[in-house]
Amino acid sequence: MPPDSTRNAAPAPPAAAPAAVAADTSEAPASHSGAVALLLNVAHAIDHLMLLVFATAVGAIAVDFGFGRWEDLMPYATGAFLLFGLGSLPAGRWGDHWGRREMMLVFFFGIGVSAIAVALTQSAWQLALALTLVGAFASIYHPVGIPMLVQATDRPGRVIGVNGLAGNLGIAVAALSTGFLVKYYGWRTAFVVPAVISIACGVLFWRIAPREHAPPAKRKAKQLDLPPGTLVRVFAILTVTSTCGSLLFNFTTNGNGELLRERFAAITTDPATLGALLSAIYAIAAFTQLWVGRMIDRVELRRLFLAIVALQIPVFALAAYANGWALFFAAILFQALIFGAIPFTDAIIVRYVDDRMRSRVAGVRFAVAFGISAAAVWALGPIVKANGFDFLLGLSAAIAAIAAIGIAVLPPSAPPRRATSG
Repeated sequence: MPPDSTRNAAPAPPAAAPAAVAADTSEAPASHSGAVALLLNVAHAIDHLMLLVFATAVGAIAVDFGFGRWEDLMPYATGAFLLFGLGSLPAGRWGDHWGRREMMLVFFFGIGVSAIAVALTQSAWQLALALTLVGAFASIYHPVGIPMLVQATDRPGRVIGVNGLAGNLGIAVAALSTGFLVKYYGWRTAFVVPAVISIACGVLFWRIAPREHAPPAKRKAKQLDLPPGTLVRVFAILTVTSTCGSLLFNFTTNGNGELLRERFAAITTDPATLGALLSAIYAIAAFTQLWVGRMIDRVELRRLFLAIVALQIPVFALAAYANGWALFFAAILFQALIFGAIPFTDAIIVRYVDDRMRSRVAGVRFAVAFGISAAAVWALGPIVKANGFDFLLGLSAAIAAIAAIGIAVLPPSAPPRRATSG
């Protein structure tokens, strides 16, 4: 929890409804134009796309670098996912104190240049270093881009749902485009193409995104602070649940390509076809976030969150024994449930934390959750190599059960109240 988050706090709202309470909105930033909002959503797609290109192309890269098995190369990506988490801490602080617009420019240009550096590597350790830079710049988006997107909206669930859809469509595009580019142009091109797109988006963002009059930390509060005990409890539960969700996200998005390759071998081994199937899984599953986003604005947060996470448990258990097309449909289900749980962490931050410090709170949460879940990338290859995908899917069911227990003790909240003009 960032310092001074509850210092000089105003009286807390009633415990039964700890939703946001409007205060002074005189310094609230105006809603973003459609073009700026579009670029912020595209940035989310780029963020996830860049991190998943390696996982989709790892087989081809392993052959190019002289590795006998893809599992042996997978741990070299650990630094990217570790920095993806740990980098969120300074990114969130700079977003609140320096400015979110400036940090998003660093994101667009930094992730583009570092992805080009990946394409130029000639050894596994050079690859690991370049991927770590990608992870460092990728860490900027979640604690900066999402708070920037929701800072002036009275329907955060819908905005978060659309943003989540964009991010997960980036995963789908990574699977589809990487499979195609690897097959016809080589794995290096699979990094260069999205890198150029990111840099171009950075130029557009620099031209059209308005400068901020003041960084978020220096604006007046728009919500009343909650009691310290409630904030600590919410933050602890949020950290546990988001860590579990990040572990499942990393296990599946980094492992699904090889899972399909293994259990779809009787149907096809063509990398472009497998990439298309993987892309279909992510694209279909991504639309879950639109529905979840709308429901967040309408129903009690905890019950909906618990229902979605609890459903992950039997679906993972069934997937452990599935092959061929049965696995394909099971993968759509568990990926939809994983994606469907993602908007809740951002919605909880919006519900409980004022905008002037959301980037810092999100940064701490992502640093812990993504930092720990980076172990999933390091452990993925060894776990599958030693125990197989059935064990990995069973482990995923157990992780979902832990998350469900955490959600069950989350303080209840009323549906969000719409802010009123000051």
